[in-house]
Amino acid sequence: MFVHGVPETNKIWDRLRANLDGESVALSMPGFGCPRPPGFGATKDEYVDWLVGELNQFDEPVDLVGHDWGAGLTYRVATAHGERLRSWSADVANIMHPDYVWHDFAQIWQTPGEGEAFFAAQRLSSPQERAANFEFLGVPHDDAVSMSESGDETMGACILDLYRSATPNPFATWGDKFKPTIAPGMVLCPSEDPFGNEAKSREVANMLGARHQILDGLGHWWPLQAPEHCTDSLSEFIESIG
Repeated sequence: MFVHGVPETNKIWDRLRANLDGESVALSMPGFGCPRPPGFGATKDEYVDWLVGELNQFDEPVDLVGHDWGAGLTYRVATAHGERLRSWSADVANIMHPDYVWHDFAQIWQTPGEGEAFFAAQRLSSPQERAANFEFLGVPHDDAVSMSESGDETMGACILDLYRSATPNPFATWGDKFKPTIAPGMVLCPSEDPFGNEAKSREVANMLGARHQILDGLGHWWPLQAPEHCTDSLSEFIESIG
């Protein structure tokens, strides 16, 4: 089971999943390329409850893979609802560090008024203009255009609510469950991720009793940059569990 992040849809996993043997599913976070359910507050805890509900639809524990905010949800599920997982893999572990400080974009989104102005300005620019920002961060051109086209008003509002529910950082409210996980885990650390931090990533992996895997030469959007290589890393880990 794959969970995407911000500002993405489940399409981010398409090429990686195409290289996998066996069945898989890529979830759509509510409000991200799909409707926002009535009354859904889009807080980090509501997204966790949503993900646990998806996991509960399966009779057997699941191999869960999370990217970006999907990784944040994965860490919470692995530590607070570990019985639902056979294994877990996730990146940006530094966001779960006790000393984590949110990146510049997040701090804009968390500021009332500034966050709304940010997404209002985004909607006034063309998909091609928005795509250029993703390409600068290593997203292949076609994927960058697709991501920019999916960034509608619903997604923007959900991003604001999600980030504003996670101050000062996720550990502040989720740290109570932070200990070695029941299910085996792997922390993925792309070496060129501008939103990552290798030292903090290793510390979090150690806190969770998880493997730490460097994705050398890859950036934040590793599922799009090198899907075959990343499929191999995930498959090797999952197969090692037995």
